[in-house]
Amino acid sequence: MGQKPGDTELELYQRVDEVLYYVWDPIGVAPNPATRDEYQRYLPKVFSMLQEGAGASPIAAYLDNVATERMGLNGNPEHSKRVAEFLLDWKTELYRIR
Repeated sequence: MGQKPGDTELELYQRVDEVLYYVWDPIGVAPNPATRDEYQRYLPKVFSMLQEGAGASPIAAYLDNVATERMGLNGNPEHSKRVAEFLLDWKTELYRIR
């Protein structure tokens, strides 16, 4: 049986969701509240990568792959890397204050 996530994990999960929607937002839907769940299908994978200790490069590669392979967009590796670094900063901050 799985463990119940702690407060820090739940907060990180929420932050990942927010970062994917408001910061990563490869198709530019963030201004529309009706699209709030647009990137939630990628949330578990990104969260898992963070929990497993992945660095910025693999997270950025995953995000860029999603944008190019699943969404058919042009890649933006620099943006994906900034988003990955931002996610890692959140993780560091949340675990530092607990």
